[in-house]
Amino acid sequence: MTTVLLLIVSYLLGSIPAGLWIGKIFFKKNLHEFGSGNTGTTNTFRILGKKAGLVVFFFDLLKGTVAVLLPSLFHNTALPVLVFGLCAVLGHTFSIFDHFHGGKAVATSAGVLLGYNPLFLLLLVVVFVIMLYLFSMISLSSISAAIVALVGVAIFPAFSFILHHYDLIFTLIVLALATIIISRHASNISRIRKHVESVVPWGLNLSKQHKI
Repeated sequence: MTTVLLLIVSYLLGSIPAGLWIGKIFFKKNLHEFGSGNTGTTNTFRILGKKAGLVVFFFDLLKGTVAVLLPSLFHNTALPVLVFGLCAVLGHTFSIFDHFHGGKAVATSAGVLLGYNPLFLLLLVVVFVIMLYLFSMISLSSISAAIVALVGVAIFPAFSFILHHYDLIFTLIVLALATIIISRHASNISRIRKHVESVVPWGLNLSKQHKI
């Protein structure tokens, strides 16, 4: 029973649509009606500003981290902790508080990795920052980090680099998280191909997308 309750709590925690609620309460704006219509960190930055964006980013990040830590707090070992993290990501992506809409799972997935393997996350952050500098796109940086995560769980253990052994559960969860992130960026991938994806005012914008 405790395990089921913790899974539900993890999902509900992930479901909290911080960007949507902050926009409505403090800015009288529904993020679904502005920009990309997404309620995650990137659209919050664009529509509500840096302060609100940072609050949403850290909140969404911590949703994943707290979900991973919950089983340990209650001394529950019935399931791998990453399963609870995945529930939080599913909640974030398909929020029961937002008609099963949600964000693109990047920050919350990062939070899951922060709670389970911070060093692996650090590598992905480096990849994210490098890609952001080169191409100035949050979307492409997120997709690239997801791809590197997939490659990492497949290859790194063979060389004992960051991951020292193959972990089936970790591999499956990373596969699930990466699949969610990449699939949620389908429209961004289409815009990137057409060179009309939004970019941030930083970096080289090597693919010459149109700036916002």
